[in-house]
Amino acid sequence: MEKRSIIHMLDPMPHVSPFDINMAVDAGFEVIVPYPHVKLEEINGLVQDTIFSRGPGGVKRTAIFMGGRDIGLALEMLEAAKKAMVPPFEVSILVDPSGAFTTAAALVACVEKELKTKHETELKGCRAVVFGGTGPVGIATGIIAALAGADTHLVDHLSIDTALEKASEYNRRFESSLHGTYASSGADKARLLADADLIFCTAKAGIQILNASVLADAKKLKVAGDVNAVPPLGIEGIKLKDFGTPLKYAGATGAVGIGALAVGDVKYKLQQTLLRALLESQQPVYLDFRDAFKQARNLL
Repeated sequence: MEKRSIIHMLDPMPHVSPFDINMAVDAGFEVIVPYPHVKLEEINGLVQDTIFSRGPGGVKRTAIFMGGRDIGLALEMLEAAKKAMVPPFEVSILVDPSGAFTTAAALVACVEKELKTKHETELKGCRAVVFGGTGPVGIATGIIAALAGADTHLVDHLSIDTALEKASEYNRRFESSLHGTYASSGADKARLLADADLIFCTAKAGIQILNASVLADAKKLKVAGDVNAVPPLGIEGIKLKDFGTPLKYAGATGAVGIGALAVGDVKYKLQQTLLRALLESQQPVYLDFRDAFKQARNLL
């Protein structure tokens, strides 16, 4: 009899996200076990308890999901888990803290698609501005865009020091070329938009970041994407289901917008695809934002 499929969901936060639990159920896992308050130093023991209890065949029906809110910590947990594997006792792992990797991958892939379709150009060489750029989704978005060749700027709404610190941290980690900046006023935002080809809006839900007045200064804008699905939306003039819809308030002719539900639809399909890959792969796979972006491109 085939063993039941199990996913162990490891999270350093007080609660494992109900969103991720629901997604694991819908992806086909039969047993979902959440582990809150997980510390980095506990990963080795948890992983080895996971792999040695099912045998070489059972590990193929076993997976680990790593969440949280700190993408750096999540990636450190992944590395610790990989070191704990003892072939042939290995299980597949998906890392997606706060849904940041799948959301960011979907967002950048959607923007890239419209950039190619509407403007016949690529991410490489474009100037990208990431509002909400020091949160999990913003950082992941910035890393993906920068590694694809975009001149990418992470924007913090209060502190340039925070933005510079995050940019430096992830540049060291991934050999990328992120920049850090801030925008605490409309004038600051207008300054950043003046030379922007791409806008990624990844700020907190329910906060409008860019209004019509500020967007008028975006005279080079090609594509803007928003992941805020809670009114007021992050970018004025972009509706939830827009996908390549003209952005009427932008100062640039030909600028288009992508709404949060359009991105969210791709994100949902992407996370389901990655979770199913944990079940279906005959060899262990370790999936992070790079795999998410590759798969998001395939979905589009």
